[in-house]
Amino acid sequence: MKAYRASLLSFSGREASLEPDGLLLVGPDASGRQIVQAMGSYQALAARYPNLTVEHLPGRIIAPGFVDMHIHYPQLDVIGSPAEGLLPWLENYTFPHEKRFASPEYNAQAAPFFVAELLRHGVTTALAFATSHPESVDALLGEAQKRGLRMIAGKVLMDQNAPDGVRDQTEQSLLESEALIKKWHGVNRLGYAITPRFVPSCSAAQLRGAGELAAKYPDVWIQSHVAENAGEIAWVRQLYPQSRSYLSVYEQFGLLRPRAVYAHCIHIDDGDRALMRATGTAAAVSPTSNLFLGSGFFDHVNADRAGVLYGLASDVGAGTSFSPFHTMLAAYCVGREGQTKPGVSLRPQHLWWQHTAGAAQALGLEGVVGNLAPGCEADFVVLNPQATPLLARKTAQAGSLDELLFALIVLGDDRVIERCVISQAVPA
Repeated sequence: MKAYRASLLSFSGREASLEPDGLLLVGPDASGRQIVQAMGSYQALAARYPNLTVEHLPGRIIAPGFVDMHIHYPQLDVIGSPAEGLLPWLENYTFPHEKRFASPEYNAQAAPFFVAELLRHGVTTALAFATSHPESVDALLGEAQKRGLRMIAGKVLMDQNAPDGVRDQTEQSLLESEALIKKWHGVNRLGYAITPRFVPSCSAAQLRGAGELAAKYPDVWIQSHVAENAGEIAWVRQLYPQSRSYLSVYEQFGLLRPRAVYAHCIHIDDGDRALMRATGTAAAVSPTSNLFLGSGFFDHVNADRAGVLYGLASDVGAGTSFSPFHTMLAAYCVGREGQTKPGVSLRPQHLWWQHTAGAAQALGLEGVVGNLAPGCEADFVVLNPQATPLLARKTAQAGSLDELLFALIVLGDDRVIERCVISQAVPA
């Protein structure tokens, strides 16, 4: 058993609580994973465990590791590339760069950097796109396994409307996807996601095959994009003129269900929200990406009214940072200017929940990651609220938990992450 004394941030529903002088006890379960055995006030718990060696972290906050619901491994070096919008950005930067990931040698240097960058920013669970090359999945999940990261990833499916070097073949792509499911899904802390890139990149045969795989393997994830920008939506309408909406195209192929996550969900209506609620499908909210590409704003108000599952995502590389602090701040700003008028002012606790416990719930991992509750995997970050002079000055004046969390959101970055702890020891 390991014990850590610090302030402890945890969640009950969307409400956060902070134990100012807390004790976190971590120990192995039957499988060897480190899980939270107990957490609470130091005074109450220390007497129950009198012989423990306690690591004292004065002035520090232990918080759940961040959960990133949508990120692109092969777009690591596409961050900050200028473009007029989504489709030109894909054509001019993303697709040319993704061709490199057919090379095992390229993956061998990219995957360790990508995983290290996630951990440096306090991200301990991620749902990631690889490329259309199986080598990219093997590299990413292999590196995540080495580092003990909880990673869900999948080979991109794209058999049409894509250039040579990233376009795959329909039947072969489905065979490769199934082989990768059998190889990686459920191994250590790894999961597989069936990954059609988006409707225009996939033939009806490929989408149908993806839906059949999803039915055959109901505990794998599904991930794709939907309703990100007007040009993309118009393209889908041309391809499927009889479909009620972009989202309903995925429904007709059996790709909406629990553990299905769709990035963006910006230009959707109440019918789409009702469909998401009914099927247990979740939205990955990507505010830095949506701002960068000028795509629009996620509607938190109507998502909550409809009972849609959602959580925050970096969407690197259209997203501009791996940092959860930057993502939470962008979500706050987007909310102020969002689809409903007047805009909504998202509470700091809600913003933080969206990147931890809320994202875990949307992924079907509630009670597994995203919180410090007993039984959760012991993925956590040690935060230093004095990491910079301005942050130290501001947090010292915080009169409430919301003020403290908001100071960290607005002024924080990777320097706040003093340590990132993973619940699974690195395999020998």
